[in-house]
Amino acid sequence: MDAVHPENDRPATTRVFVALAPPDPAKDELARALGPAYAAYPRLRWNRVEDWHLTLAFLGEQPAAAVDLLRPALAGLAAARAPLSFALTGGGHFDERVLWSGVEGDTDALQGLAGEVRALVKGCGIAFEERRLRPHLTLARARRDDPASVAAVAASLDGFAGRPWQAARLHLVASNFGRGPGPIRYRDVASWPFTGPAAGPVSRS
Repeated sequence: MDAVHPENDRPATTRVFVALAPPDPAKDELARALGPAYAAYPRLRWNRVEDWHLTLAFLGEQPAAAVDLLRPALAGLAAARAPLSFALTGGGHFDERVLWSGVEGDTDALQGLAGEVRALVKGCGIAFEERRLRPHLTLARARRDDPASVAAVAASLDGFAGRPWQAARLHLVASNFGRGPGPIRYRDVASWPFTGPAAGPVSRS
C-alpha cells in the first residue's frame, strides 16, 4: 500500500531522491557504536539517525507534477521485487568532508535495483543527473575549518560489523536542502513494500 504523508501548500518544486532505509534496530546498533564520536566531535554536522538511508537515484529539484508521476511507477516496481539483505559495516569518508558507513550483502542486486529505478524515472520523462552508485549511509559532514574529525571518526568505525537486516520498502524522499539556514531534514513522500519472492541471506565478502 502506498504510505503517503500528505502536506498542505506543497511547494512548486521538491528536492527528491529514491532510497532504501535500514530498520530501527540496525540504525540503533550503529548509533551506539558512534556514541563516543558524538561526544568527542560535537562540531560535526551529524545527520539524524531517522534520516539515514541508501540513495538509489538522486533526482534533484523536481516539479510537484513530476513527483506525482513517480508514485504508481515506483509502487509497481516495488511490488515485483524482493526485499534485499544487507549489513552495515565499517566507515569511511569522501574528501575528509563527508563521513559514511559502508554496506555489504546484496550489493549486486542493489546495483541492479538502482538501474531499474533510474530507467523507470527516465521512462516517466523526468530528467536528472546520473551519479555512480557508491552504496553508503551518510552520517555527518565536517565544517570547513575542521579537516581532521571526519577521518578520525571513520577510523574508529574500522571494526564495526552490524547485524544483517532487510530493506523492506522502497522510499521516495524529499529534503529541505537549500530552503533555510537550519540542518537538512528528510521526509518520506511515499513508500512501498517489496512484495516479490523472498531474498536470500546476507553474504559477507
